Amino acid sequence: QVQLVESGGGLVQAGESLRLSCVASGNIFRANDMGWYRQAPGKSRELVAIDNLKDGAIYAETVEGRFTISRNAGKTTVYLQMNGLKPEDTGVYYCNAKGDYWAGGRHEFESWGQGTQVTVSS
Repeated sequence: QVQLVESGGGLVQAGESLRLSCVASGNIFRANDMGWYRQAPGKSRELVAIDNLKDGAIYAETVEGRFTISRNAGKTTVYLQMNGLKPEDTGVYYCNAKGDYWAGGRHEFESWGQGTQVTVSS
């Protein structure tokens, strides 16, 4: 199994920045996709950004140009640099990863982190 642990959330004022981190652990063969989703109160979970090993980064229109997704050299840690934060960016941010892991053979996985709260005040 693959576990994801997020960090970096907090309370900031509009216009400020935050950087989220998500570390994947386990017998990972390859994490093809690592990304971030968010859920605001009373709303569905939505895509923020995904980094795909083959196709690169994909962003939601609402964060394009303000947020940047990246990974470490080992490709098992994903970051989300969030600049120019707005009150509408408030929500719980979840890390997601998909790929393959080793357990007596190669198996597919999809894992979610526990979520980290981001609150942006106006």
